[in-house]
Amino acid sequence: MIKSDGKLIAMEQNKLDLVKSYVSELLCHDTSGHGMEHINRVVELSYQFALGENADVTITALIALLHDVDDYKLFGKENADNLTNARNIMKQCDVDEDMQQLVLDGIATIGYSKRLLGIVPESIEASCVSDADMCDAMGATGLIRAHAYSISKGRPFFDSSIMPHIDMDYDQYTARTTDSTVNHMFEKILKLKDLMLTDAGRKEAAARHQFIVDFLYQFFKENNQQQWLDYLTFYQSRS
Repeated sequence: MIKSDGKLIAMEQNKLDLVKSYVSELLCHDTSGHGMEHINRVVELSYQFALGENADVTITALIALLHDVDDYKLFGKENADNLTNARNIMKQCDVDEDMQQLVLDGIATIGYSKRLLGIVPESIEASCVSDADMCDAMGATGLIRAHAYSISKGRPFFDSSIMPHIDMDYDQYTARTTDSTVNHMFEKILKLKDLMLTDAGRKEAAARHQFIVDFLYQFFKENNQQQWLDYLTFYQSRS
């Protein structure tokens, strides 16, 4: 149960639970790292960030619950552009129309691909969810999620013959088809700590970022990949 200063948030808890049930119907069978375990973690971390930023926890919770129900990687570009599932779920759950628009406006700004287009969350609620979502792509959980997505696409964990493309624009990033989990770490995950928008997000991201760096150093060392160790050192020197 989500609370604020010991009181239930403005929206009745059963309405949030109803929204969650619709989200679960869409995402419960996901194997790409965007399922309900991810949603639940983002909800909880967003809530922690929201308390520190004096954000509206109801709007934050709704954005967090619905932020992936129209992800272009899962539901296609048309859904992503129109936020079709998010709109339908909120209507079915009788969410206030003004609140619906605030939530939709927030969702439309969340995601790494949006940052490549120069789109940044404007509300503090969307900022909290954005930070939480990106944090969940980092650290131990982020590593597991990244590999789960690679597996779902038939991609390897590591291919020493393919170096990362670290300066991709939006079109290149969203169209990429050959990849590995390790390359994805360089192409996206290691960039996320610099995209945090809240103080709490920056603190959390710093620790998770370091975990990924330490993992890569150890992985390359154990696999006698001196070229990749040198590349990681070079990559770190760029930031």
